[in-house]
Amino acid sequence: MVKKRVPEWLNSSLWSSSTSNEDDRRLSVAVQPPSSSTTTSQQSNNNNHNHNHIHTSKEAEVVVEAEAEAEAEAETEIETHAPAGPSAEDISRQAQLLSEISKKVVNMRELRRIASQGIPDTAGIRSTVWKLLLGYLPLDRSLWPSEMAKKRSQYKQFKDELLMNPSEVTRRMDKFKSCEKDDSKCESRCLLSRSEITHGEHPLSLGKTSIWNQFFQDTEIIEQIDRDVKRTHPDMHFFSGDLPFAKSNQEALKNILIIFAKLNPGIRYVQGMNEILAPLFYVFRNDPDEEYAASAEADTFFCFVELLSGFRDHFCQQLDNSVVGIRSTITKLSQLLKEHDEELWRHLEVTTKVNPQFYAFRWITLLLTQEFNFADSLHIWDTLLSDLDGPLETLLRVCCAMLILIRRRLLAGDFTSNLKLLQNYPPTNISHLLYVANKLRVQSLG
Repeated sequence: MVKKRVPEWLNSSLWSSSTSNEDDRRLSVAVQPPSSSTTTSQQSNNNNHNHNHIHTSKEAEVVVEAEAEAEAEAETEIETHAPAGPSAEDISRQAQLLSEISKKVVNMRELRRIASQGIPDTAGIRSTVWKLLLGYLPLDRSLWPSEMAKKRSQYKQFKDELLMNPSEVTRRMDKFKSCEKDDSKCESRCLLSRSEITHGEHPLSLGKTSIWNQFFQDTEIIEQIDRDVKRTHPDMHFFSGDLPFAKSNQEALKNILIIFAKLNPGIRYVQGMNEILAPLFYVFRNDPDEEYAASAEADTFFCFVELLSGFRDHFCQQLDNSVVGIRSTITKLSQLLKEHDEELWRHLEVTTKVNPQFYAFRWITLLLTQEFNFADSLHIWDTLLSDLDGPLETLLRVCCAMLILIRRRLLAGDFTSNLKLLQNYPPTNISHLLYVANKLRVQSLG
């Protein structure tokens, strides 16, 4: 059987450029890549002793030379351009996006095309574009104010109905008794009418419809949400710390997750949802428009629901082994790797027996939020959210590209070293990663 060769485009120096020290510092969890001499030595040994390696020694020399050139170029670029502001490309893309979202009717196809290349994090552009990509804002700009007002009002109603402690019901009932002779006063103060209070609403009631009984059932989930929210990005003052701003942001995250859990009893809350919620809330809360920023909690809730709708089956344990469950999705990633790099697939899953679930489960369920620093995660999400068919297919291609970009280290590794590498993904250039992922899409279409 003739083995598949690695596509020529993978030999480009683009995929071998080293990561700057600044990138290393920005990553919260990373494994330092080996030195160029070590990499060269490993590659050379691999070419000499592994008769299944698909590169000839001549091709390997070209790759090593390209790596050296790319490293020198990367160092020069860092020294020359690091102090500079936004690149000309970023400025151009910013102008294009501003022009697009300022039209009376947004051209979604064009918006997706531009946003997929990365959204400059200025002037609140990302906040508006994400809301459009997630369907929260209609394409007709004239409908934005009414649509947002309706959604924000609906969210306030959710909070009033779903976040009320049952003791508040008792308090309102007591107030009702004190003013039951004055119906108009009760109505003006929004107190519950007598018909809304049933005998089953006693704190000791065991009735299935009792709000007290439901409250006690929810307590465990609420406590889990509280613990997870407090652990969300502890290195960022926005999410963590004792400052009022951080506390307020934590409270907003908790509200959203509790309301989602109560409105979705089939899924409720699953650990890790807080990590998916965090980027959305961060982007919307930092919108320079004060009105938008003040309504970030409501806007985030609806965008979170929409985003999770494409991945909700991954969080449903009963569907784990179904065609829409997380195991099926991980199998798709395995098949994608086999299609594009059969040698690497065979080395990982057959030779070293690294089960993709050991690393891909977190990659997929948390949408890569734990594999890269926060800023890079936002860049990746620009591309994920821009996919017309939904973010899942793009996510799988990005995951496949992550494997291909470190293929030389994986091919030289055993079970232990490869698992450590994949569970602590090394620093990489996100633009290069997304370029490779797009190349995989083009290859599949071809």
